[in-house]
Amino acid sequence: MRAVLTWRDKAELCIYDLAFKPDGTQLILAAGNRLLVYDTSDGTLLQPLKGHKDTVYCVAYAKDGKRFASGSADKSVIIWTSKLEGILKYTHNDSIQCVSYNPVTHQLASCSSSDFGLWSPEQKSVSKHKSSSKITCCSWTNDGQYLALGMFNGIISIRNKNGEEKVKIERPGGSLSPIWSICWSPSSRWESFWMNRENEDAEEVIVNRYFQEIPSTLKSAVYSSQGSEAEEEEPEEEDDSPRDDNSEEHNDILAVADWGQKLSFYQLSGKQIGRDRSLNFDPCCLSYFTKGEYILLGGSDKQVSLFTKDGVRLGTVGEQNSWVWTCKVKPDSNYVVVGCQDGTISFYQLIFSTVHGLYKDRYAYRDSMTDVIVQHLITEQKVRIKCKELVKKIAIYKNRLAIQLPEKILIYELYSDDSSDMHYRVKEKIVKKFECNLLVVCADHIILCQEKRLQCLSFSGVKEREWQMESLIRYIKVIGGPPGREGLLVGLKNGQILKIFVDNLFAIVLLKQATAVRCLDMSASRNKLAVVDENDTCLVYDIHTKELLFQEPNANSVAWNTQCEDMLCFSGGGYLNIKASTFPVHQQKLQGFVVGYNGSKIFCLHVFSMSAVEVPQSAPMYQYLDRKMFKEAYQIACLGVTDTDWHELAMEALEGLEFETAKKAFTRVQDLRYLELINSIEERKKRGETNNDLFLADVFSYQGKFHEAAKLYKRSGHENLALNMYTDLRMFEYAKDFLGSGDPKETKMLITKQADWARNINEPKAAVEMYISAGEHVKAIEITGDHGWVDMLIDIARKLDKAEREPLLMCAYYFKKLDNPGYAAETYLKIGDLKSLVQLHVETQRWDEAFALGEKHPEFKDDIYVPYAQWLAENDRFEEAQKAFHKAGRQREAVRVLEQLTHNAVVESRFNDAAYYYWMLSMQCLDIAQDPAQKDMMLDKFRHFQHLAELYHGYHAIQRYTEEPFSFHLPETLFNISRFLLHSLTKDTPLGISKVNTLFTLAKQSKALGAYKLARHAYDKLQDLQIPARFQKSIELGSLTIRSKPFHDSEELVPLCYRCSTNNPLLNNLGNVCINCRQPFVFSASSYEVLHLVEFYLEEGITDEEAVSLIDLEAPRHKRENKWQEIASNNSQTLRLDETMDSMGDDDPFTAKLSFEQGGSEFVPVVVSRSVLRSMSRRDVLIKRWPPPLQWQYFRSLLPDASITMCPSCFQMFHSEDYELLVLQHTCCPYCRRRIDDPSP
Repeated sequence: MRAVLTWRDKAELCIYDLAFKPDGTQLILAAGNRLLVYDTSDGTLLQPLKGHKDTVYCVAYAKDGKRFASGSADKSVIIWTSKLEGILKYTHNDSIQCVSYNPVTHQLASCSSSDFGLWSPEQKSVSKHKSSSKITCCSWTNDGQYLALGMFNGIISIRNKNGEEKVKIERPGGSLSPIWSICWSPSSRWESFWMNRENEDAEEVIVNRYFQEIPSTLKSAVYSSQGSEAEEEEPEEEDDSPRDDNSEEHNDILAVADWGQKLSFYQLSGKQIGRDRSLNFDPCCLSYFTKGEYILLGGSDKQVSLFTKDGVRLGTVGEQNSWVWTCKVKPDSNYVVVGCQDGTISFYQLIFSTVHGLYKDRYAYRDSMTDVIVQHLITEQKVRIKCKELVKKIAIYKNRLAIQLPEKILIYELYSDDSSDMHYRVKEKIVKKFECNLLVVCADHIILCQEKRLQCLSFSGVKEREWQMESLIRYIKVIGGPPGREGLLVGLKNGQILKIFVDNLFAIVLLKQATAVRCLDMSASRNKLAVVDENDTCLVYDIHTKELLFQEPNANSVAWNTQCEDMLCFSGGGYLNIKASTFPVHQQKLQGFVVGYNGSKIFCLHVFSMSAVEVPQSAPMYQYLDRKMFKEAYQIACLGVTDTDWHELAMEALEGLEFETAKKAFTRVQDLRYLELINSIEERKKRGETNNDLFLADVFSYQGKFHEAAKLYKRSGHENLALNMYTDLRMFEYAKDFLGSGDPKETKMLITKQADWARNINEPKAAVEMYISAGEHVKAIEITGDHGWVDMLIDIARKLDKAEREPLLMCAYYFKKLDNPGYAAETYLKIGDLKSLVQLHVETQRWDEAFALGEKHPEFKDDIYVPYAQWLAENDRFEEAQKAFHKAGRQREAVRVLEQLTHNAVVESRFNDAAYYYWMLSMQCLDIAQDPAQKDMMLDKFRHFQHLAELYHGYHAIQRYTEEPFSFHLPETLFNISRFLLHSLTKDTPLGISKVNTLFTLAKQSKALGAYKLARHAYDKLQDLQIPARFQKSIELGSLTIRSKPFHDSEELVPLCYRCSTNNPLLNNLGNVCINCRQPFVFSASSYEVLHLVEFYLEEGITDEEAVSLIDLEAPRHKRENKWQEIASNNSQTLRLDETMDSMGDDDPFTAKLSFEQGGSEFVPVVVSRSVLRSMSRRDVLIKRWPPPLQWQYFRSLLPDASITMCPSCFQMFHSEDYELLVLQHTCCPYCRRRIDDPSP
């Protein structure tokens, strides 16, 4: 460190205090009773300020730069603006000793001999506080929370912003050691920032750059000999070893200088940090650098001293002729201003020189003047060594590190031989003061350079050898060697260059030149020597012959490449110069000095930092390539070139048929294609091939030089290889030109390949045209269909001959896929594929065309109707689906659909639908029963399904009555239905039919209609069943109230048997038959009343046709006044009485049959003969004309005055009025849902 005087001025009176404007442009001095304002750039006095009547003792600038304050012996404080205008003045009771602005709130503290005041612009008055002693100095903490006051009685008082004392520090000397200057360390933000950097160093954090090995270069121009004495106390042993610095507390630190000639440090809590530092002079002023890394102290020793932040003295800033009363650092700079008792003002610039050492991959440099940081240039690990004294010199060699301190030299060694180890420990101490220009360390010695003399000392400090030179030593470098026998390369001012071995007294003169040496380096093989002289010329010599090989101008430093004998670099004039062999120099811009060259990395020292520059060795490599020197070019490339350069080297070597070099280069860029080519060529060479033209043609084809390759193929007699190359590359035009007018087969093959290529490169239309011209119709159709080009597909299909079945089928497939069934049908017709046409109509659901085709070709009936039925079923048109299955002859599927429909209807409580489906199912079974093999089984199923249909049809009304809020049926109807169901449910109850609902309905309607006995019976039956909660109360109430009713039924409700005229009980144990004659009752399908019909059977031998013809004869009987009218239609047969008529006479043969053929416990059917049939009127007979194999059923109406209608489809009987009403409501039969406009029976 050295101080350079920038400017100096002299005032007439003592300079007691000074302050910088925060931006550093102005300097305010307290001189006599005036303030002097200086321009800091050149020392110009800008303006004297008058306002005080007596000596000005103190001045302070606010942190925001808007105002400053001055305090005087006239007991007043004046506030000034940055425009040098006084704006406010207030007074104390005694002279003002010091002033200080709060760095955050800009509150001003002014201290006098007896008190101190606190003022801010926001308050009108000054808050004053008494002091027990004269206040000599004050300082705010960085956060502005606390104010430290230094007093004449040796006490330090720390106050808060309100002036209340929080901490009191009593110095040991008391009033004999007045506190003369105090200062808090700068902002904790800066402290944290710098300490974090130190921690990173201590924790060996890896940073960005990576360095290769570089040779050690020690220069006298860089190594400073400046320094000062260390502190008196000997540091402890561990202080000489590397250690982390993160254990200290980095809060606000107060530096205290007293007239007991001590420098001390305290924490905010009042705890002292470390020991007192002895000064040997009375300090008058103390201040920190902006970042807090250094401290300035001045006083009775008439000089300003520089200390570290820990209190280690580093040196003198400037010696003066009188006491130094004040010294400050210009903000954010290394400029220092000093004010003296005699009025002298001095402005210095501090220059901190770089002290460092370098050897291969380790770089050691001084930091904070007292620390040494060792950086590994490859791993970028760092370690900090805290020496606690000024570091004067550093030397590093292999595992050794030497540090010269003011009074000793420390020798460190690595803990291990690991190349990446960064843990150093003290090996030796040489406790002796040395004065030297340069320091070098070897394995067992240190070398001191003193002007013309070199001294070799052992690590114990014993001088072993000394060499006296003819001239001043300008450069020294360790060039390696065995431990204890290392060689040194020495350059002198007289131009002499020597080699010295540390174990040999005699120096070897390598050569002598006319100009002084500035820098030296020796090549890796020790055969060449590069010298930079004082004329900035780089000279390269052959060591053995002493011959000057070449020289280059504008050089300030030089370094050989440690990995390549013929390459060196030198720097100068802002450029980096790289020279290979005797080729011209390659230049690029570079700031700094070259200190090492390893592979492609050049290490450069610029100002204070070491940096690595990655320099591609492209230029020298291309210089070798131009001369076809492939092996030498490869060696240069190995030092570091770009991938492009490697590729160029590989290509050049390949074209030169230098396969070994090409293989290495392609391996470097990982180009497997060319490596495979080289391997194949080498294999062919081993097999005896020697045609270099063929090898070179392969190389050209790989490189894309296809025409050159084709010429070489042709010249070597391998035209087929050229043709394959062109076709593989899709260069079909070139291939055609190469072929000329050749074989048509090869031309067609070319067209096909060209079409394949067009298809692969997404040019499908061109590919289609080419395929068609080459006769590859299938491929053309495939591309056209995949792209949906219907028009093009139509053209292809129509141009194809019908014999080309496969392409046409493919066309039809794509027509279907592209939703053009018309063209697909046209194509199928063209090739006569009717089955595929049927499938097409089915797939596209064009059922009308399918049905028409099925009419013409019945063999496709199953192929049409089965899918049609499936389609109907998928679209929830199950009834139509069932019919379609039936029509297609798929009886099993038809029955299955109906069964599923029926089951679903029952599960969903759609009992009217269930009845309808069961009726359809029964008719389906009847249709199947025409097959003799299934007749019996199907007839049983028919009767069973008919029975279920009747049950569900009746139960539908019961379910609606019990589940819905409103009833749609008359009470009599519900009463009849529930009785009908109970009589029918003698065995198992079908799924979905509830006995509870049926009995509940019967009970309620019986009670309403007066059938109290039956109602009581129903309620009793309900007690044995599980009753839902919603019926519970109603049933319990009904059971109670029915007891109050008579125990008999209304006679009006008792059913009458129309055969035997017997009144039957309301609850018949035999079921729906007469208890007397066992004649089954015939019920209306709507009101479920017993109809006045009696079924009769034909005598054996009478056929249905004969019976109908006999009935139609209508033989004359006795005249009647009124006759029946028969109304016949497609939908029904109706018997209507014009007026009342007398009861039938006894002469009716049918009536006789009723009367005399009854009796016994078995049912005796009414069997009629031809004469009886002949006597019957057509109007009185209803016939159920069942299809075979069932027999027709005949019914005779016994009450001609009541009209009865029978549905011709389901053969259910209705009262004519009920039937007509229901048909009007539903437009169809309520039972079988046959529409009234349907002509079929």
